[in-house]
Amino acid sequence: MEININKISSNQVEIEVEIPAPQMGAYFDLAASELSKDMKVDGFRPGKVPAEIVEREKGSQELYNQAANLAIQKTLPNAILDNEIEIVGQPEIQVIQIARGNPMKYKAIFWMIPEVLLGKYKEIRIKRKKLKVEEREVDKSLEYLQKSRAKLITVNRPARNGDRLEIDFSTRLGKVKVENGESKNHPLILGEARFMPGFEKELEGMKAGEEKEFSLKAPEEWPQKNLVGKNLDFQVKLNLVQERDIPKLSDEFVKSLGDFKSLDKFKKSIKEGIFQEKELKEKERIRAEIIEHIADSSKIDMPEALVVLELDKMVNELRASVGGMGLDFDKYLSQIKKTVDDLKKEWKAQAEKRARISLVLRAIAKKEKIEVGDDEVEEKVNETLKHHPDTEEAKKNLDISALKEYTKGVIRNEKVFELLEREAKIL
Repeated sequence: MEININKISSNQVEIEVEIPAPQMGAYFDLAASELSKDMKVDGFRPGKVPAEIVEREKGSQELYNQAANLAIQKTLPNAILDNEIEIVGQPEIQVIQIARGNPMKYKAIFWMIPEVLLGKYKEIRIKRKKLKVEEREVDKSLEYLQKSRAKLITVNRPARNGDRLEIDFSTRLGKVKVENGESKNHPLILGEARFMPGFEKELEGMKAGEEKEFSLKAPEEWPQKNLVGKNLDFQVKLNLVQERDIPKLSDEFVKSLGDFKSLDKFKKSIKEGIFQEKELKEKERIRAEIIEHIADSSKIDMPEALVVLELDKMVNELRASVGGMGLDFDKYLSQIKKTVDDLKKEWKAQAEKRARISLVLRAIAKKEKIEVGDDEVEEKVNETLKHHPDTEEAKKNLDISALKEYTKGVIRNEKVFELLEREAKIL
């Protein structure tokens, strides 16, 4: 097999491949075998029909296309690996010559992972924020815990602030129902202002079983921008009123939450937890500032294909996030009045930034000879699989090789960040 490599630009390469006639004859036979699996020809078993009969029955174009695809699938990966070409995305392939009994010639044009001229990445000066925990933050956490353990008592009286209610409601603009504007037995805490301004005020004084109609103007900050400034008509039925018996803060209360001796020790534990969370966020901020500084000072001829791949990754991340909340992705897009193309246009600068950072991390790892051992990857993958309810089932359904490659990248990046933190001057 003859292979020629031509560099088109700083980050594009053309691979020309010529496959000898005898080798192509084998691909034509294999193509005929695959195409004849559903053919019924007297004297031949399915999948064993000769190439000339398949060509006559199926047509030359289909046989040639199948043979070319098989030849490319087999030879192109080897050409890339043998020549140590680091590619990005899918190639643009053109068959130059193909005929039975003759060599096949084709060319593939790839975007390559670009060269990164790293900026200064050691002794970067970063100012650390002073961290402290305010008493109000501890109080807010305590209040949340109290309310989360409140006893609910159904009452037959008018609703008032602090009560838990369940309502049926529907929303109309004129006579047209508003999308996602209705719900049954919808829970809310009266006074927490989770609805449109003025909505909860209308519920005060209502009793279970009562119904009410009222209108409100959608405010400027309303998420459905097509409704802003318009009068919406609501129909509400109050189904349930519950008084919340919120436990008082005491040593007995905190003892019921776990192995805590007293309220003071519990407050100390909460304060430590909040501080640790702030430390983690500060660590993430410092890392982001360091790597953004390096990325901005590095020179990269960014291929468009890499930005496209990053945009696809961002869309898939959003799709997974929306799905994780139990929402349909297409309905979500309809609700925010955007298409995938709209999102990609908005995210392009962010995608390029993410791609630059990824390339910089990779370049630093290469320059510093940071390696990730197979045992490290294996250990991390096994740890990830333990979080699945059925580990064996997860192994069957997941692409383990892709998971290992992803995990290797995560471990490598963590090692790079640890290096950058050691080398940085954090003030």
